[in-house]
Amino acid sequence: MSPSALRDGRPATADELAPLAFAGYAHFTAMQVRGGGVRGLDLHLERLRRASLELFGRALPDEQVLSDLRTALETGPADLSLTATVYSAAGEFTAAEGELRMLVRTGPAASGPAGPLALATVEHERVLPHLKHVGEVAKTFFLRQAAAQGFDDAAFLDRHGRLSEATIWNLAFWDGRAVVWPEAEVLGGTTMGIVRRQLDRLGVPQRVQEITAADLPDFAGAVVMNSWTPGIAVRRIGAVPLPDAPSFVALLHRAYQAEPLVAP
Repeated sequence: MSPSALRDGRPATADELAPLAFAGYAHFTAMQVRGGGVRGLDLHLERLRRASLELFGRALPDEQVLSDLRTALETGPADLSLTATVYSAAGEFTAAEGELRMLVRTGPAASGPAGPLALATVEHERVLPHLKHVGEVAKTFFLRQAAAQGFDDAAFLDRHGRLSEATIWNLAFWDGRAVVWPEAEVLGGTTMGIVRRQLDRLGVPQRVQEITAADLPDFAGAVVMNSWTPGIAVRRIGAVPLPDAPSFVALLHRAYQAEPLVAP
């Protein structure tokens, strides 16, 4: 399918897209639509609402967001990728308040790389890490730097030497019994939220702990996850190899699949 873009539920014009194309004060959520439904729709709505309140002091009503999502889905196939971006008509570099707008972009369905992946490590902390905001040049920069060094992508170390997240991914680890999430300032991904609540329902132990490079040999596996997939195996982080853990990857996918698809 060809990508399409709707603003406020109707096809966006070039004049409407131009200000956003050159702006960096906006936030978004990304999702995979399957059979016309979305997993974790409540998490996507909550993400948009909370980020809007923090960045703009107000949020679009959930009913308006859902209406715009439905309009976008009506124009495409049952399986697709969708990104919803919220921004202010006032633009950036101003304290003025403008009307909130939402741009919905659809494209072909995606499932991410096959893996397993090798991740370079780089010291980096995102600004407002708990928000999924636009204009993060560092993500692509460090991805390309990692690729030039023979890696597939990059993972971030904070100022304390703790692993936090990867460029566009959450990290998760396996100790042979429990799923371990890094303790650091990270973006709580919607897929991560889905997996965590479904693992609870499955009775799988989970914990959050600080993880440094020195801790990596203690783990029986690691994955990255984002809106594309609940788990792609990681075979190496920096110079430390990680064991193949197909059962761990399968567990995360099983948990994700247990989340029902919900039509907007």
